[in-house]
Amino acid sequence: MLAVGIVAEVFGPHGAGLPGFDLALCADRPGAVPTDCGVPLSVAHGLDRLADADLLIALPGAGFREPPAPAVLDALRAAHARGSVVAAHCVGAFTLARAGLLDGRRATTHWRFAGLLAERHPEVAVEPDALYVDEGGVVTGAGAAAGFDMCLHLLRREHGAALANAVARDVVLPSHRDGGQAQYLATPVPEDSRDERLAEVLEWARGHLHEPLPVTELADRALMSRRSFARRFTAATGTTPHAWLRNLRLGRAEELLETTDLPVEEIARRVGYGSAAVLREQFVRRRGVPPSSYRRAFTGSP
Repeated sequence: MLAVGIVAEVFGPHGAGLPGFDLALCADRPGAVPTDCGVPLSVAHGLDRLADADLLIALPGAGFREPPAPAVLDALRAAHARGSVVAAHCVGAFTLARAGLLDGRRATTHWRFAGLLAERHPEVAVEPDALYVDEGGVVTGAGAAAGFDMCLHLLRREHGAALANAVARDVVLPSHRDGGQAQYLATPVPEDSRDERLAEVLEWARGHLHEPLPVTELADRALMSRRSFARRFTAATGTTPHAWLRNLRLGRAEELLETTDLPVEEIARRVGYGSAAVLREQFVRRRGVPPSSYRRAFTGSP
């Protein structure tokens, strides 16, 4: 039921100002479908509803160790063959593996079952520490709430950072989490007020991206030594301060490229890069295209 809620929260209606999606739940046998919380789910559509879908998400289920119905596998293969994006998170990845859609590809699943996926499907390159793995037409996500990460990534990839950020704000989630599953396996209990100070510093940094923001300054604001700050930062976010700031800056640059006609030089200044050349270098390295090409892809303007 959690997986259904995650997909519905991301691709369901969000009110005025945000586009809606044609979201449908389908099953090989429509009707009342049992769920893990004891409340049956009424599914109105059969597999024929998948014939014109642009995105198919195979949801996880308790029976993932058993083969899905052949018709389900055929529908997934047909969708992939016609160019639709096929995705799954948690143990839903086992369904894609059964359909042969993960053969020769990288994939992830819930960390608890990553070994089983690799054992049953040795042709799949399983990455147990990834929150999601994007292989173009096939995307997989890690377990439980990592379904949000996968769905927001799909939204960002297809419709841009501005929409993904808006939806993330609507459901009160970060639009992008750095790091992998390992950081969530054992969440440390806060030892003292330093954790609260760290959160305040991160929020302050989000509002001051136009400034240099050296780690020394962030550590000083958190009232920590640089070494202690770096250690606690990595424990809290799963990444380094430099990587966190870089992704934050690039994400903000994406949003400005999509929603404004500001010159690249001005965008670079607003997100804390010394020049447009530095922004272009980082953008090409991390996003694969220069800022101008990214803007054209989402707005049609230079």
